Amino acid sequence: MFSTSAAQGARSSLRQGWQQGTRRRGFASTRMTWSQPLAAISRVAVIGGGQMGSGIAQVAATKKFNVTLVDVNQEALDRGKTYMVKSLKRVAKKKHGDNEQAQKQFVDEALSRITLSTSPSAAVTQTDLVVEAIVENIDVKQKLFAELAAAAPKSAILASNTSSLSISKIAEAVDAATRGRVIGLHFFNPVAQMKLVEVVRTEETDAQAVERAVAFVRAIGKEPAVCKDTPGFIVNRLLLPYMMESIRLLERGVASARDIDTAMKLGAGYPMGPFELCDYVGLDTIKFIVDGWYKEGGTGLQGDKAFGPSKTLDELVGEGRLGVKAGKGFYDYPKK
Repeated sequence: MFSTSAAQGARSSLRQGWQQGTRRRGFASTRMTWSQPLAAISRVAVIGGGQMGSGIAQVAATKKFNVTLVDVNQEALDRGKTYMVKSLKRVAKKKHGDNEQAQKQFVDEALSRITLSTSPSAAVTQTDLVVEAIVENIDVKQKLFAELAAAAPKSAILASNTSSLSISKIAEAVDAATRGRVIGLHFFNPVAQMKLVEVVRTEETDAQAVERAVAFVRAIGKEPAVCKDTPGFIVNRLLLPYMMESIRLLERGVASARDIDTAMKLGAGYPMGPFELCDYVGLDTIKFIVDGWYKEGGTGLQGDKAFGPSKTLDELVGEGRLGVKAGKGFYDYPKK
């Protein structure tokens, strides 16, 4: 089991972030209910020990935050720990080169700040920030947020890492006073490498909660992009239509997947082509998001042809060709 330690450097970074970066932005909010000074975040609880949750916990710990990682059982937590150790070793190797002692110290110090738990309620009783990173199911998330709101301090920010669900809808599970502290913190995979975090505010989110969240994101070495709660936020709202139109070009016989990828990499300067990107994201993930938008809508997306069913996508997912994680998608990925 990991132990915890102090987070003085993180508090300093947060204060600097408020002074240097966050107040210059115009965060629109109708709620201004907090009268106390903005409190520094030092204790973080991450609910969900999968790849995203473990990645968030790892990154926060390397920046001297005390972190509690929560999952349903010890087996799931052990998997999360294994992922974090492997990822930390890669980061340490890149950071310290051949200095094995420095590498070990880096990994050990990060792990010493992480505690494992199987109880969400117990894990959040003294936390400043909760980041939920569990299954993309609105009912499950709402049930969890109701539990977290009852157990966490009244000053704690309650954040979701969802990539496709409405933050406002998740917030319906808590009372009106608590909704001011509900926010989206959408990290990208792999968390240790991807610099962006979308900070998603609802109509009820307090401006102070946004400021604290932005400061936290900067303190862990990421770059925040603040946006309203709208389907797909920023990145997925732009990315999904691009990927779906690429699939439709393939279905219409305009070009092969390989040629479309080559065209976008060499003609548009993209690091990956759309089909390479689809395979990396996961075809089941893409289908889940676009099906939800097309069927349930949100802000004007219901029935939008851009997100309509794709025979090719449906068939690939049905065959288990989910992308890189399955070893096959639009392309095959032989095991090395």
